[in-house]
Amino acid sequence: GRLLFRFYNSNKGIISIDGQNIINCTQFSLHENIAVVPQDTVLFNESILFNIQYADNNSSKEDVIKAATLANIHHFIDSLPQKYNTVVGERGLKLSGGEKQRIAIARAVLKKPKIILFDEATSSLDSKSESKILSSMNTISKNITSLVIAHRLSTIRDAHHIYVINNGSIIESGNHNHLLSIKGLYSQMRNLQKETIE
Repeated sequence: GRLLFRFYNSNKGIISIDGQNIINCTQFSLHENIAVVPQDTVLFNESILFNIQYADNNSSKEDVIKAATLANIHHFIDSLPQKYNTVVGERGLKLSGGEKQRIAIARAVLKKPKIILFDEATSSLDSKSESKILSSMNTISKNITSLVIAHRLSTIRDAHHIYVINNGSIIESGNHNHLLSIKGLYSQMRNLQKETIE
């Protein structure tokens, strides 16, 4: 993530987007076109509206509602007594992990990025919350590029292309079914996670 945003420049290899080396892009350009949904979402002790609108201060409330709907969080927000004016944080509403993540997804959607990076976005959630997040991810990923970093393989099952990294090197690649068929590390990890769930 830090290399992608050019907080650091790589010592070896290159990162390119649409064939353009990002070393030739400004940080501003990269930040404008990429949104991140992190493992731990940081929310301000402000309204839900403020927390989503933080991604684009020029957006309207209608834009925020559209983003929240895509992130599968609008109905929850609309059911609250203060709705989008509900304050979150230490003195406000205590949101569940899944609700925080869906607010983070709404924030990312509002930015209208070309790329969304999901960085272990479901790792701390229970299976029911994860299912809702995956539904949101699949909905918003139809028209943009999504990069998903995950140890939980259910998160990446539907990805067009999966890279398996071990000790800093790519050791397998392909879609879910291909990686199961070659019976390598991905298949082993999937079997271990399946046993844990069962």
